[in-house]
Amino acid sequence: MARGLFVTGTDTGIGKTVVSAALMIRLRSLGPLRYWKPIQTGVEQDDDTATVASLAGCSPSELLTSGVRLRHPVSPHLAARLHGTVIDLPPIEDTFNEVARFSRLIVEGAGGVLVPVNDIQLMTDLMARLDLPAVIVARSTLGTINHTLLTISALREANIPLAGVVINRYPADSASVAEETNPRAIERWGKLPVLTIVPDEKFEPPTLPPGIVAAIERVNWTDVAAGRG
Repeated sequence: MARGLFVTGTDTGIGKTVVSAALMIRLRSLGPLRYWKPIQTGVEQDDDTATVASLAGCSPSELLTSGVRLRHPVSPHLAARLHGTVIDLPPIEDTFNEVARFSRLIVEGAGGVLVPVNDIQLMTDLMARLDLPAVIVARSTLGTINHTLLTISALREANIPLAGVVINRYPADSASVAEETNPRAIERWGKLPVLTIVPDEKFEPPTLPPGIVAAIERVNWTDVAAGRG
């Protein structure tokens, strides 16, 4: 699976962390694997690394805990400014390159792809530096076509490799006509596969429901990361 995958989304709170945890469960049998959130804001309210550790049953060796950790639950550039600092991308890239020598990584972004990380760079700049295939987590509801196509367009403009789209929180028992047809529209207009559709199953940590894990397990992620999916 080369060096790993970058899990991004069409918005904040879209389900990137849950998908990342399911990917850890699915891919750890293929060899050394680590989860990393290089930039985390609002860490006092919601620690995504701890959440993935719980949901995926990660050992300490499967977690990379270094990176930018900021208290305010706002955009990275603003959280850094409020903390009196600036997010610098080269140290993040250096850490990634060092770890990627001996382990694949599931890297989770912060917010969407065009969120600023400092006064001159966006999340896409970090993604381009790491050069991992992007898994786009998108919602199932009305409006997701526009949000997802804009995200795809922004990633292509930045020359970031694309793995595909994961539709999250799909209400299988009560889907509207929009929700039923959105995945096909995204594939048609985005010219990118919808890799899987994750059901909307309520849960409480520390375990993920079988339906969520099964949705991720249906994908041949090795082929996807290699551009054969």
